[in-house]
Amino acid sequence: MTETYETKVEQLREIIEKIEDGKTGLDESIRLYEQGAALVRQCECLLAEAELRIITLSRDE
Repeated sequence: MTETYETKVEQLREIIEKIEDGKTGLDESIRLYEQGAALVRQCECLLAEAELRIITLSRDE
């Protein structure tokens, strides 16, 4: 199953909360940061795909 943009954004929010909670160690924070960076790239790709779809639909009108 493919995760939605909204699901990925929610995962990012959870990562940010964990990093900012003051209870997460350095190694875990770095791992979470890497995971978050990957999610940001995935979100950017999803947004770019959506933009292309909208442009295509607009041209077809």
